[in-house]
Amino acid sequence: MTVLDNITLGAVICIWSLLLLNIILIISGYFYYVKCEKDAAVPKHFNSYPMISVMVPAHNEGIVIGDTVRALLAFDYPEDRYEIIVINDNSSDNSAEILEGIQKEFPHRKLYVVNTDAVTGGRGKSGALNNGYKIAVGEYMVIYDADNTPEPAALKTLVWEIENDDSLGAVIGKFRTRNRDATLLTRFINIETLCFQWMAQAGRWNLLKLCTIPGTNFIIRRTIIDAIGGWDEKAIAEDTEISFRIYMMKKRIKFAPAAVTWEQEPQTLSVWFRQRTRWVKGNIYVLLKNLPLLWRKEARQIRFDLFYYFSTYFFLLLSLLISDSMFVLNLAGVVHLNLAGLGNLLWALAVLMFVLGTFVTISTEKGEMNFRNIGLILLMYFTYTKLWMIVAAYGLIKYILDAAGHKETKWYKTERFQ
Repeated sequence: MTVLDNITLGAVICIWSLLLLNIILIISGYFYYVKCEKDAAVPKHFNSYPMISVMVPAHNEGIVIGDTVRALLAFDYPEDRYEIIVINDNSSDNSAEILEGIQKEFPHRKLYVVNTDAVTGGRGKSGALNNGYKIAVGEYMVIYDADNTPEPAALKTLVWEIENDDSLGAVIGKFRTRNRDATLLTRFINIETLCFQWMAQAGRWNLLKLCTIPGTNFIIRRTIIDAIGGWDEKAIAEDTEISFRIYMMKKRIKFAPAAVTWEQEPQTLSVWFRQRTRWVKGNIYVLLKNLPLLWRKEARQIRFDLFYYFSTYFFLLLSLLISDSMFVLNLAGVVHLNLAGLGNLLWALAVLMFVLGTFVTISTEKGEMNFRNIGLILLMYFTYTKLWMIVAAYGLIKYILDAAGHKETKWYKTERFQ
C-alpha cells in the first residue's frame, strides 16, 4: 500500500472506532430510556421538601425572559420551598422592566432580580451565576438558561433524584427544541439534540455512570459550589468544566430524562455558527485544562470523558477531513487509492449506520418516528455534519490564535427569535 493508502486507512479506522462506540452508547441509552419510562410511573413522595434556589443568568433576554420566568413560577413544587433568582447581567434592552412587571404581578412569590452593569457584571454566564449565588439560600442550586420553558414536573424530578442518592453531586434533565419546525436548521438541531446529546448521555450513564452537565436544567448541591469556589469565569463552557470538577470530588452526575425543559435553538446559520464556535472553544479550554488528569490515579472516573472529548475535537475531526478529502480527490482522479473500493464500501456502511442509529434514537420520543425524519437524517449526514466539521476546525483554529495572542476569550450570547 502507498503512504496515501495508509493515511486513509488510519482515518477510516478512527472514524469507525468512534462510530462503533456511539452505536454501543445508543443501544445502552435506548435500554436506559425504557427503564426510565417504567420508573417515571412511580409517585414521588417527599417527607420534607428541601429549599431550592433556581438561578437564571440573562443578558438582553427581553424577547424570552417573560415566558421563562412564568414557566419557573408554575413548577409543581411548594411555592415557599424554592426561590427564583434572575441575574439581569448588564442588559441594555427592556429585560429589567419585564422582570419588574412580573414581580409586581406575583408579589407573594420569592422572585428576585439581580441587576448588574458593566462594572458589577458583564463577565459572561459564569460571572452572572457567581453574582446570583451570593444571595442564594437554597440547599441545592438549579440552573436554567433564559430561553427555557421547563415542564411543571421538571424541578420535582431533579430534586427527587439527588435527594435519594448521596453519591450524586448533580442531576441533569433533558432539553428539547421548542422551535424545531421553524427552519430546516432547527429540524437538524432537534435530531442532533435527541441523538448525539441525550442518547449519548443516557448510554454513558447506563454503562459508565458518567454524564456531562449541559448548562441548563440541572441541579447541583450547594456544598459542591462552595467547595470549588463558584463557577470558573474563564471557562465559556462552564458546564463541562464544572462536570470534571464534580467527578474529581468523587461525586457522580446522573441523567434523569423525565425532567424536561424546552429551549429555543438558533434559526439561522450565522447564529448557529457563533454559538457552536463558542462551544468548541470552551470545550477545548476545559479539555486542555484537565488533560494532565489522564496521568493521575484519582482521575480514573473521568478518563473516558477526557478521551471522548479529545477524540471528538482532534482525532475524529482530522480523520473526517482526511477521509472526505481523499474520497473527493480519488473520484476526481487527482490521486489513486488502492483501497478505493474498500473505502467506498466502508463509507456507504457508515452512512447506513448513521441513518439507522439516529432513527432508532429518535424513536424514544413521541411524534419523532416518521418517514420525514428518515429523509432529514440522510440529508443531515451530507450537510449538517459537514458544517459541524467546519465549525469544529474553525473553533480549534480560533482557540489557538487567541491563546497565541493572549487574547481574552469572550462569551457570546446566542441571539433569540420572536
